[in-house]
Amino acid sequence: MSERGQLSPTVFVIFGGAGDLSWRKLTPALFDLFTEQNMPRKFLILVVDSADYHDEKLHRRLHDGIKRFSRNAKPQAGRWREFVRHIHHLRGDFDATKTYAAVRTRLTRWDKQCQETANRIFYLATPPSFFGVIPTMLGKAGLSKDHDNVRIVVEKPIGRDLDSSRKLNNTLLKNFHESKIFRIDHYLGKETVQNILAFRFANPLFEPIWDRRYVDHISITVAEKVGVEHRGAYYEHAGALRDMCQNHLLQLLCLVAMEPPVSFDADEVRNKKADVLHAIRPIPRGRVPEFAVRGQYGCGRIRGEKVPGYRQENDVASGSKVETFAALALFVDNWRWQDVPFYLRTGKRLPRQISEVVVHFRKVPHQSFPAEAALDWQAARLTISIQPEEGIALRFQAKHPGRYMRLKPVDMRFNYAEAFRAPSPDAYETLLWDVMMNDATLFMRADQVEAAWSLLMPILDAWDVSEPSEFPNYAAGTWGPEAADALLARRGHSWLLPADPGGATKV
Repeated sequence: MSERGQLSPTVFVIFGGAGDLSWRKLTPALFDLFTEQNMPRKFLILVVDSADYHDEKLHRRLHDGIKRFSRNAKPQAGRWREFVRHIHHLRGDFDATKTYAAVRTRLTRWDKQCQETANRIFYLATPPSFFGVIPTMLGKAGLSKDHDNVRIVVEKPIGRDLDSSRKLNNTLLKNFHESKIFRIDHYLGKETVQNILAFRFANPLFEPIWDRRYVDHISITVAEKVGVEHRGAYYEHAGALRDMCQNHLLQLLCLVAMEPPVSFDADEVRNKKADVLHAIRPIPRGRVPEFAVRGQYGCGRIRGEKVPGYRQENDVASGSKVETFAALALFVDNWRWQDVPFYLRTGKRLPRQISEVVVHFRKVPHQSFPAEAALDWQAARLTISIQPEEGIALRFQAKHPGRYMRLKPVDMRFNYAEAFRAPSPDAYETLLWDVMMNDATLFMRADQVEAAWSLLMPILDAWDVSEPSEFPNYAAGTWGPEAADALLARRGHSWLLPADPGGATKV
């Protein structure tokens, strides 16, 4: 059902809108919203970029992205023609005063056409080096003053350490009110990620056992089969810990561990998530190897195809010490989770592309079945699969058919595609809709960002002064370095092979 009537006239000013992010994600998401009548009746997409594009050339590029990445992969010519009328290009440098004067002129003209002040969404789809420049220039141009109508969207990374994140947040807050700053993490827009909250707080069956009394440990995996591809230059200054753990994995941990919110007001939900970050046990710098492991992939094979090591990738130094794999063992020191380990891992060139959360429940206190009945016995566990297929699977014990008592693990599963028979919206569709609706629930607040950086700084500092001598330490196509297995083994646990696409977890 269309919700267009709820939306005021809106203009998206996309800085860097001729680049890769806009081509792959933003424009396809906006087109899908438009196709399903979830864009305002009056909207404008103003692409501000230093690239030498005229409108027609820009339209061809964005149309190519829509054909490749939109859920409506084969847009009807009429729908595309109607959509593209709203897209215009403005050439300008991001640090030039005249660029923002031109933007202000365009916005004033648009307001006159709409006969009202339109909502203004400034989207920073630029390299991180401009994240501090553009808000400052918008402030100087008087484009950030109207708090009711103005929003700014910032992609990760929000800094590369605690000091730089504070500096960037201070710049943003000098020019925009916190309630109008949308720090975007596309993982939080995925349907299954949001469904963690629905699963926990709308079903009384699981919430009573969602604590240290019944949960033994929790593992979170975000695995990528690809290497760094065309992002070698960026990755050389980032690495897996900054690129994935500081945002995606810690945000998943917060959703799994947070206390029930009083309401789903944006600040109430974000307060609960911030509480989790503040409760995570600090990692002493001198004991980092007990809580954190890093790795870098070497040459290997994925599905029979030979792939290069990280140091052989484009724009990567031949002796690079940057990690492409990171694993953490964290503890949330509060009443609910005291001494329950949370294991996080992420890496590139792993065997499969998959993201999942696994809740491992405690073993039964007394095993009353005969030994031969429980040869395949396993503790119950709940697997929340985020990608590539979305679903939830509960593994528990059942009696195998036959005369004798023999237990076997079985799965009870829920699959999104089968249950709803409708494609899930892309994460960017969800998040862009929320920006238009001025709903910041799924977006990070400054204190959350800085709390996450504070947690990781001892690891980053220790790794900076103690360079790894064994890199590369895992072959492409494997599940990471042996040290990641040892990280869990010292606490009596082990990683599981991730879930099948259908939702069942392999042992």
